[in-house]
Amino acid sequence: MSDRTFQRVVVTGTSLVCGLGFDLGECWRRILAGETGIRRVQSLDLTGYKATCGSEVDSTQLVEHLRTHGIPTWDRTVDMAQVAATLALLNAGFPGPADTSAADRACGVIFGTGVGCSHSLHTAYRGVVEKGLRGLRPTTVPRCMANAISSMVSLQSALTGPNYVVMSACASSTTAIGIGMRMIRYGDATSVLCGGADAVFEPGTFGSWNNLGIMSPTPDPDQACRPFDDARNGSVLGEGASALLLESLDHATRRGARILAEVIGFGERSDASHITRPTPEGQAESMRRALADAGLTPDAVDYIHAHGTATRANDACEMESMQQVFGNRSIPVPVGATKGFLGHMLGASGAAESVLTIEALRRRILPPNRNLTVTGPAACGWRFVGPQPEPFNGSIAIKNSFGFGGNNAVLVFRAWPGTTA
Repeated sequence: MSDRTFQRVVVTGTSLVCGLGFDLGECWRRILAGETGIRRVQSLDLTGYKATCGSEVDSTQLVEHLRTHGIPTWDRTVDMAQVAATLALLNAGFPGPADTSAADRACGVIFGTGVGCSHSLHTAYRGVVEKGLRGLRPTTVPRCMANAISSMVSLQSALTGPNYVVMSACASSTTAIGIGMRMIRYGDATSVLCGGADAVFEPGTFGSWNNLGIMSPTPDPDQACRPFDDARNGSVLGEGASALLLESLDHATRRGARILAEVIGFGERSDASHITRPTPEGQAESMRRALADAGLTPDAVDYIHAHGTATRANDACEMESMQQVFGNRSIPVPVGATKGFLGHMLGASGAAESVLTIEALRRRILPPNRNLTVTGPAACGWRFVGPQPEPFNGSIAIKNSFGFGGNNAVLVFRAWPGTTA
């Protein structure tokens, strides 16, 4: 091992593109007010579908943001990723593409995605079925490759650090943030733009999830997604993108950046058990590893932002994993889940929910658990946030993300002293 000094890693910019809008402050206000971005899906013919609800990004606003920021349209997933990346960099006051500083331009780009460029893939498949080779455009390959997400962000923002995508199902963007944190911590980068993006409302993707049998069939969008509630009956998909600019503390301080929070731990673990059925042991071990990486014990945690997909099996598994880690606490730690507001954004969910976790730390308030009314047997060591926002004075929060394939990833965030909204 070298004698390099570990760098502290801070978050200096965040963004959220989702069914609630494009402005993070407005999205946060709507969440605290109990509003959801989940509606009846408008972009598809839902004939024959059991699942009819989802959280769609407003296409008109997306086009307006692309034009405002001079971003060429590509694939829907890429477009949302580029808007989120641009908004996060602006939020961080990071130098724009015209700045010639080699040090700032060397920022890396790591994005997570669960599906990749799904709309371009659907267009390509439809084209070849309908017209054969004549139905495939010369741009099909670059439009369909998953790494177009990070590559186009790198190109648009002139960021010359390494760029690539992480595909580990619903843990993708949480893992992307963890990788970025490690790169900075060990001195391999001074800044990394991390995030996630997924667009799911095209026939192949949405139809496949519909047929998987884990989607909520509830037709009322207001009631369909119920993480951890006894009446939960399945997930509701959402689309969107989110980004976080990570920097070393030294780099952020030198450029006078506003610091939003600190990333102090990351843990991951594979279940190696079943492709779609999680294990509480794998989830619990990823939480323990994240806490150990941060040098903390379970008693130090003030808030858990759970994965909370609202399926019967997955929520029960996560409750068991939290019990394994936090069951011996004398003071219960509050637990929240926000998919009732955003829908399940698949590979983008970890980044989006990390941004909301940082907002909770900054604004000293915990978002409510939407549609949570009855939670079954009482737990030891942890408790659910209620249906209303709660005042919060803690400083340590963890973000859980668990995905198909047995992928488990957990981040630990610390509030930055003196930082408030």
